[in-house]
Amino acid sequence: MANARIDDAGSPASTGALDGRVAIVTGASRGIGAEIARRFAAEGAAVAVSARTTEAGQSPYEGTIHETVQSIRDAGGTAAAIATNLARPDDRARLVADTERELGPVDILVNNGAVTWFGAVETFQEKHFRMMFEVQVRAPFELAQLVLPGMRQRRWGAILNISSKGAIHPDGPPYVAGHGSTVYGMVKAALERFTTGLAAEVHADNIRVNVLSPTSIVPTPGAVAHNLMTPERARLAESVDVMASAALALVVDSPALTGRIAYSQQLLWELGTGPRPLDELLVGDHPRIGGVLVEN
Repeated sequence: MANARIDDAGSPASTGALDGRVAIVTGASRGIGAEIARRFAAEGAAVAVSARTTEAGQSPYEGTIHETVQSIRDAGGTAAAIATNLARPDDRARLVADTERELGPVDILVNNGAVTWFGAVETFQEKHFRMMFEVQVRAPFELAQLVLPGMRQRRWGAILNISSKGAIHPDGPPYVAGHGSTVYGMVKAALERFTTGLAAEVHADNIRVNVLSPTSIVPTPGAVAHNLMTPERARLAESVDVMASAALALVVDSPALTGRIAYSQQLLWELGTGPRPLDELLVGDHPRIGGVLVEN
């Protein structure tokens, strides 16, 4: 377990919401994952920062796991960089084993790691199809299998899966021409069904399982590269800080907050910690959103 934080005078620092907890955050070299890792560490968690990128230049995008870890340590937090290729079963097992050896038993698992290609179904490559399901569906499933026994034994745990509005079924007919997001929607929909099913399985053991999506477009390097952040949508940009706040709420708020398909801004509004999102961004007809949106 992580030790209690100590301030410069040698006295215990103010208590964080995650003091003494150990968290794994995948896909944490940049963007949403890195911000969630920093937020959890700021709340006292010891964080295993996981992704493939260990050195600058390995990825076309900026950010490495070591940079995320350094930013956490510079802020007084505890973190370990654990390089992981989520497409490899042995790497997934090693991620959990190394985390437990370096930081302690895993209390929190955030499945944020992803790899994505867009394209029409008729021309979609099999290797891309298999890789997307391996990283975004099989890896979260298997990581959950690895951490659940300890969570059950300690009767506390939290698993958070990161999704997107891509899981929502297209509205039509008539349909607006898409940009080849069918397979992307498939993996995210599978992740959401896994979340609600697992939440039901482990509820009696005080383990909460939720899925979180941005309410709007978060201008991460990947979103920009895939041209998801268009000039017309720039006014709707959502900060990574919003996702981090919502992620923290799903881990530390009421134990009854489980099995939820949550959208970041909507969740914070429901909990009274954020403003109402723009009407054009609201999702109100999903049976697992819950809270104020169901009542309206």
